[in-house]
Amino acid sequence: MEFVERKRWLFFGLPFTFTKYTIKEDMITIDAGLLKTVENDCYMYKVQDVQLTATLAEKIFRLGTVTCFTGDTTDPKLELIHIKNARAVKEFILEMSEKARLKRRTVNMLDIGSGDMTDADEVQ
Repeated sequence: MEFVERKRWLFFGLPFTFTKYTIKEDMITIDAGLLKTVENDCYMYKVQDVQLTATLAEKIFRLGTVTCFTGDTTDPKLELIHIKNARAVKEFILEMSEKARLKRRTVNMLDIGSGDMTDADEVQ
């Protein structure tokens, strides 16, 4: 499965920008620019967290902004700005990034103790 979305104007959600987002099962690619084109890639296994935000104007025109927090050197915060189907894209990225981490065996587990010790813990 693959998503191809364009950055849109906030005004009526029209796609008159020169930024294209391609989200595949293993990679996110951002192509930006008309005269000078910049292509930025990020592997899915590097995506650590995903955030969806939608302002009132974005909600009116059924748009959203998906922010990917990554371990990528060039872009630790990847933003897919003013895109349609933002919720579906966010869910797809979360699912595929988890699968990619499991496939590459790069799963990071964080054990944060609550600090509360029960009576059973104190006895040991």
